[in-house]
Amino acid sequence: MAPGLVIYLATGRFPSRRARRVAQMLGTRHLAQAAVTAAVPVPDVFALGAAADAGHAASMLILAPAGGTAWPTALVDALAEAFFAATGWGAGAQRGGGEKAALSCGRAAGT
Repeated sequence: MAPGLVIYLATGRFPSRRARRVAQMLGTRHLAQAAVTAAVPVPDVFALGAAADAGHAASMLILAPAGGTAWPTALVDALAEAFFAATGWGAGAQRGGGEKAALSCGRAAGT
């Protein structure tokens, strides 16, 4: 809802309008993912969400060196997404997913 402020607080830099729009779109994805996970809290859903978060984190790590002045934002985003992926896998495992959730996540990620 306030990506400009959040990006500024995380990086110490004022984001461009484009960066704010991208952050809003990614925030919308997170809200949709949270809604689906809350509606269907089964290990496979947690695993799919974790795979999406891990893919996002990986893309930010690839973008960071090529991002010019955007690299601090990319690194902060990568760390946040890695945290979301880890908690998603953990929550899926706690709900009985265990190895099955990890395998399902690997299929979702194309591995």
